[in-house]
Amino acid sequence: MKFLVTGVAGFIGSSISKALLDAGHDVIGIDNLNAYYDVALKQERLHRLQASKAFQFHKMNVADHEALLALPERDSIDRVLHLAAQAGVRYSLENPFAYAESNMTGHLAVLEFCRRAAKAPLLIYASSSSVYGDDAVAPFSEDANVDRPVSLYAATKRADELMSQAYAKLYDIRQIGVRFFTVYGPWGRPDMAYWSFTDRILRGETIRVFNGGKMKRDFTFIEDAIAGLMAIATRRAIFVEGELAHKLYNIGHNQPVSLMDFIATIEAATGQKARMALEPMQPGDVTETCADISRMQADYGYKPKVSLSDGIGQFVHWFRTQRVAAGPALRRF
Repeated sequence: MKFLVTGVAGFIGSSISKALLDAGHDVIGIDNLNAYYDVALKQERLHRLQASKAFQFHKMNVADHEALLALPERDSIDRVLHLAAQAGVRYSLENPFAYAESNMTGHLAVLEFCRRAAKAPLLIYASSSSVYGDDAVAPFSEDANVDRPVSLYAATKRADELMSQAYAKLYDIRQIGVRFFTVYGPWGRPDMAYWSFTDRILRGETIRVFNGGKMKRDFTFIEDAIAGLMAIATRRAIFVEGELAHKLYNIGHNQPVSLMDFIATIEAATGQKARMALEPMQPGDVTETCADISRMQADYGYKPKVSLSDGIGQFVHWFRTQRVAAGPALRRF
């Protein structure tokens, strides 16, 4: 099949694109290569994809709907994987308009792309566990009430889900939204806790531990997340005749880990003790996440396999070796 992948230079975008290419599919990738974190890492991810002749790249802002509609391959796309977004809960407090443009205008542009394409591709898009807010009962079910977001980032992701629901109703556009739960691993994002904690611990610097460490997260290793996303992307979509062609799935591990145990896991992998500064809860944060993955298990046979200790071990090994092997730009992380 031929896939359009938005956010192709991102962590999940580049990982799913590599998996698709390895499986023999064609990938057209778009990304604006913004400077939210160092572009050198995004370029390194792209470099891994550009070794394949089945990969094409267009530097483009997904929110530029005219440019997106003018994409030469528009009418030959079988499936769209919309993974482009302005990520990060805390950054949404500093630069809210970036989230409105990328997450909401960008999502609308992709919906219009699918509506106007000649053969109406299946749209698979990234939502987030953040939509559950701080009131959901663990494990979080896709049927839970998600109308009380605690961050602008979460609000934009919920808005995307509602826009998708409307387009499914109005234009019968088939769509699957994926709520990811804290995806981590090699080639990840420098703004996430596992990366910054590892970096600071190895440097002997102090890490900031919010809410006194009294938080839990459902960590999902990148290989498990990609296995679930590949199943959705490459198999026949499961929709019920006569019902709205829009479904939501959680992709998580279903095993939340306390923040202090998470830090202890990084300490064990690095062989160094963390210096910690205990701080209050940050605005926009939630105390716990936990994915109910029964829907993914029933429809796609999804079963996460990588434990946190194994996943963090793989990341720490990559982090150390990549810094040695990489050029000066990548060593900045």
